[in-house]
Amino acid sequence: MQKRPILLCAGGTGGHLFPAQALSHALQQRGAIVHLATDSRALKYSGEFPAAEIHAIPSATPTGGSIFGKAAAVLMLARGLIRARGLLKKLNPAVVVGFGGYPTVPPMLAAQQLTIPTLLHEQNAVLGRANRFLAKGATAIGTGFPDVGGLDSALRLKAKFVGNPLRPHVIAATALSYPDLAGPLRLLITGGSQGARVFSDIVPAAIALLTPEQRANLIVTQQARGEDEARVRDAYARLSVNAEIAPFFADLPTRIANSHLVIGRAGASTVSELAAIGRPSILVPLPGAIDQDQAANAAVLAKTGAADVVRQSDFTAQFLANALIKLINDPNDLTLTANAAKSAGILDAAERLADLTLSLASN
Repeated sequence: MQKRPILLCAGGTGGHLFPAQALSHALQQRGAIVHLATDSRALKYSGEFPAAEIHAIPSATPTGGSIFGKAAAVLMLARGLIRARGLLKKLNPAVVVGFGGYPTVPPMLAAQQLTIPTLLHEQNAVLGRANRFLAKGATAIGTGFPDVGGLDSALRLKAKFVGNPLRPHVIAATALSYPDLAGPLRLLITGGSQGARVFSDIVPAAIALLTPEQRANLIVTQQARGEDEARVRDAYARLSVNAEIAPFFADLPTRIANSHLVIGRAGASTVSELAAIGRPSILVPLPGAIDQDQAANAAVLAKTGAADVVRQSDFTAQFLANALIKLINDPNDLTLTANAAKSAGILDAAERLADLTLSLASN
């Protein structure tokens, strides 16, 4: 008789799919059959996802927008729930694992209705809205950080700290040594899977405030939105700065490892990868987020001394120029900061989460 598969649910952004991808690798190495349920928006990230089959489930986000938009989103989620129930009856999974975001709601809720064991993984230091909705009915909760806001006493009883699973090429990047400080200062600017306009606006302007000699001592790699790519590239060209600009870097973990300093947002994947690889950072949490999850993530890394956290309103060209001048003049502190980041890294999170998943599947 064929063994029952394990269904992973993730979608929306790479921040949800990446830890699911890492868990899938760990489960398949143990002989498990893994399927993925996601929504159509996330399919563009799923090309390299290791799964026997990928299933698209209708989904939408019922927050924000007009009352008509919210109603349409609820109807879309209801359609997804019907589709998910049919999928689960066909697959008969041993356990269903959700990684947050509203695309996980239909299959996770369907699994709970069908009394299939469910495991939530919360990547952030604050429980997200979709996971908050699903948490009461979940069999178990795995957390990416030791302390997660939004867990009441009942939920803490079924929560277990496992860390944020890291993909194999992130693990490979952890073996790379910190770059030699004798050469130019290597900067990596990343705004998450969609880039971030604030970095396209501020970073070139900050570097323009440096002297020509200081600019000559920089190598910049920057992720920029497609609509910002040309102007960012032109700005660096006018400044004669050695820069590589692109909307997306498939080898981002290696680029993190090859950098002296990373400037970026504070998504859970970014924070976890910076810690595991061990690189200093200036983090600018996404402002205005309802859950303030990025601010909580950044605070965890800042406590170790591995990151400087700055509010977006304070992230000015002059602020960044001053920070860069200090590092160019005295780069030795970067090595200490890199070691502090490394001390916060958790390399076996995927194995820990795989253990928890299989313990539910065997019950």
